[in-house]
Amino acid sequence: MIDFSQNHFALFGLKPLYRLDQGQLDAAYRRLQGEVHPDRHAAAADAERRLALQSSARVNEAYQALKNPVDRAQYLLSLNGIDAMSETDTALPEEFLEQQLALREAVSDAAAKHEAGALDRLRSHVQAEMRELESVLEGELDDARALDAARASVRKLKFLSKLGADIESAIADEDA
Repeated sequence: MIDFSQNHFALFGLKPLYRLDQGQLDAAYRRLQGEVHPDRHAAAADAERRLALQSSARVNEAYQALKNPVDRAQYLLSLNGIDAMSETDTALPEEFLEQQLALREAVSDAAAKHEAGALDRLRSHVQAEMRELESVLEGELDDARALDAARASVRKLKFLSKLGADIESAIADEDA
């Protein structure tokens, strides 16, 4: 089974970096799931089956956290004792918040008017901003170890990620 005391990166044999090779993560995930999946232990004793179920759940949890750029950044910060989403400090630059409000209004207007092209352009814009912010996070988390700056960047990325999901939802509604 697995060592439950390992952090997510160690579990998959990866360095604790934001910059992640998705192929390596996927391969390590498949390998681990092949070892611990409950189906492989169906004929085992109750205790071993429970351990396999717990191991499989832990591997899934770690994989989901590392696969998602926002969750991976939050997890890296948490390994350094920083809660990126602390409710006691929700400050973000006013300019960023105003930009988010304008983008949300544009999404709402495009969705209300059934403007698929406008929604697609907004999605492309948000995706480009997310890629740029992910690049910034690579530098802050992996190179400069600028954890306070990374904390603010993670909060921004979370905003953009939510906006991107809302745009995807609006596009799906258009297609339905």
